[in-house]
Amino acid sequence: MSERAVVVGAGGISGAWFPQLIAEGVKVEAVVDLSAKTAEARIKEYALDAKPSNNLKKTLKKFSPDFVVDLTIPEAHCDVTCTALNMDCHVIGEKPMASSMSEARKMVRTAEKSGKTYMVSQSRRWDARHEQVRLTLESGSVGQIGNIVCEFFIGAHFGGFRDEMRSPLILDMAIHHFDLVRFMTGLDPVAVYAREFNPAGSWYRGDAAASCIFEMSNDVIFTYTGSWCAEGFNTSWNGDWRIIGDKGTLRYKADDDPSIEVVAGEEGFTRPLRSTSAVPSQTDAAKTGMRGALCEMLDFIREGKTPQTECHDNIKSLAMVFAAIESSRKGKRVPVQW
Repeated sequence: MSERAVVVGAGGISGAWFPQLIAEGVKVEAVVDLSAKTAEARIKEYALDAKPSNNLKKTLKKFSPDFVVDLTIPEAHCDVTCTALNMDCHVIGEKPMASSMSEARKMVRTAEKSGKTYMVSQSRRWDARHEQVRLTLESGSVGQIGNIVCEFFIGAHFGGFRDEMRSPLILDMAIHHFDLVRFMTGLDPVAVYAREFNPAGSWYRGDAAASCIFEMSNDVIFTYTGSWCAEGFNTSWNGDWRIIGDKGTLRYKADDDPSIEVVAGEEGFTRPLRSTSAVPSQTDAAKTGMRGALCEMLDFIREGKTPQTECHDNIKSLAMVFAAIESSRKGKRVPVQW
């Protein structure tokens, strides 16, 4: 028997989700949107046997689905997710978790009180190369981590709402990189000093670039620098990474497989080095990105396995975002609190 879902939000991102739901055999009972006509159009586009609706509570009461897929705008996540949790539904939602830390904390409390699970689709976790980085670091190849650097530079001409946002890079993009550093290293944020700015020639109204120094657990320093208005020599959307341990360095850039160099001798001004291979990934190539997130929700429903991006974990990545913004606006180091 297939799991049953109600999808909330029929905007652009839903076009990436419906194929995954169909591929995994999920029965979409209804599509809810502020515009029932928009919901109906999506249903026809994907030939779904589902009902269009513009009333979430009535729809959940009618169908009592196994879970809800929240694809609304960030400002609506708290209301949609809390409504679904309180009506006895598990929830998987798009990132970012919420548009403020107070909303995110409310969502966590609601999940606790309702006894239901809420997870965030932090889609870049389900990537074979990112798992290679995580497994290689876990193996101890580079030793004890002391320093992590991520660089992200793309000249992104979106048009639309991002051009008007106050903090487009940190709020809309850096959440991916902040979550990845936690996923790949197992470290948690402690404090941050950040500076957002808008470089010369920027086509954004808000701060489209930033430099952040995060203090992480185990006294590790994570340095992040990025820009959405950097023309030339674009990095990957995943960023270019250098993770330095006391035995060597792991480098991951341009979406290539990670490469590792470790110390191979005890003499010389610069010690001799040797290359070594990354630990192979165990990720199913057919279940990456959003589909990987969906499969974790389905595994939870079927087997009770807690999703890795369950809200108690993902709120830590969101806290990095809002702490960095707060630090920049106050001009001082601030703790990362969730």
